[in-house]
Amino acid sequence: MGGQAPVVQRIRIRYAKRGPLRFTSHRDFARAFERALRRAAVPIAFSQGFTPHPKISYASAAPTGVGSEAEYLEIGLQAEVDPAQLLTALDAALSPGLDVLEAVPAGEGSLADRIDASRWLLELPSVDPAVAAAAVKSFLGAAEVPVERMTKQGRRTFDARPAVTHIAVTEQSDLPSGAFAAPCAIIDLVVRQVTPAVRPDDVLSGLRVVAGLEPPVPPRVTRLAQGTLTPQGEIVDPLDADRAAIGGR
Repeated sequence: MGGQAPVVQRIRIRYAKRGPLRFTSHRDFARAFERALRRAAVPIAFSQGFTPHPKISYASAAPTGVGSEAEYLEIGLQAEVDPAQLLTALDAALSPGLDVLEAVPAGEGSLADRIDASRWLLELPSVDPAVAAAAVKSFLGAAEVPVERMTKQGRRTFDARPAVTHIAVTEQSDLPSGAFAAPCAIIDLVVRQVTPAVRPDDVLSGLRVVAGLEPPVPPRVTRLAQGTLTPQGEIVDPLDADRAAIGGR
């Protein structure tokens, strides 16, 4: 059996999960994306062996039920394509709400190595912002915030406090779909990648632990950005280096 064609181009893609499509699981998205590659006639490269798989690498996929404006993946191609045309074709082949936002040729290094933090927006409908601000203050002042989560190894307790580098109540939603009707507390959150991973729902559990904050209806959680966290607390987009490499050619 002959080998697969080699990878001649790698493209990095940023995409969004919006509206009802935020309930798409990572596995379901992966299947939808592979179908979109076929419909768009993308010359995807495949792995070697008896069960070849398309060359797709995902980076830190958001949990099911969480929206995102900053999901990333990388694909390996058997033939070179124009990134702008690829973006248009893939976006048209995916359902509205799974939106391809950017496609750039991959530069040096690993995409995963450029991601060590995420910024989230937590919208808590029917929660007074002043009550949320008091809970956030208690969270920040706590020496530790023990939370529980069910894992593959069973129920586990861990400290959610060290991973949180920024948490504050804000008045700006920063979302294309807008916020809930008032009253609605909006929390801006930055979390570093640690082991075990601290997710937005863990932080919400922590706010309940330290301040008894219990939103009466499920919150809407959206990832706004992910990338490398600077000492100043900013998150550098993982595609910045790839864009710079293009500009330097």
